[in-house]
Amino acid sequence: MISRRRLRDEKGQTMVEFALALPILLLIMFGVIQFGIVYNDYVTLTDATRAGARKAAVSRHEADPEGVTIEAVENSASGLDLDDLEVAVSGTFEHGEDVTVEGCYPYDIDLLGIVVASGDLCSETTERVE
Repeated sequence: MISRRRLRDEKGQTMVEFALALPILLLIMFGVIQFGIVYNDYVTLTDATRAGARKAAVSRHEADPEGVTIEAVENSASGLDLDDLEVAVSGTFEHGEDVTVEGCYPYDIDLLGIVVASGDLCSETTERVE
């Protein structure tokens, strides 16, 4: 009789433990998803600045080499909001000189409506002008 009563008393234990653990598990899961989104944006930004620097290295004979470089970065930055993307080109477009392309893109890690981290992702690539 005691064992039957004991089983009845512990029926809701699993449900209570699950209800206590679920918010923590969801918070971790949403954190991993947000981190993945930010990391994807960083990889995209890095690839876009690399493509822009490569275009800058071979565009010294263009009428507007800086404009061509910025356009190459924007074309390669698929998935990023181009209104928020900041691109800077520095250096001279003379043969044998270095040209640097820097791109910055804002990020924020938002967990259930609370921003826990924010800032700018920046990537810089330097190429020698051919």
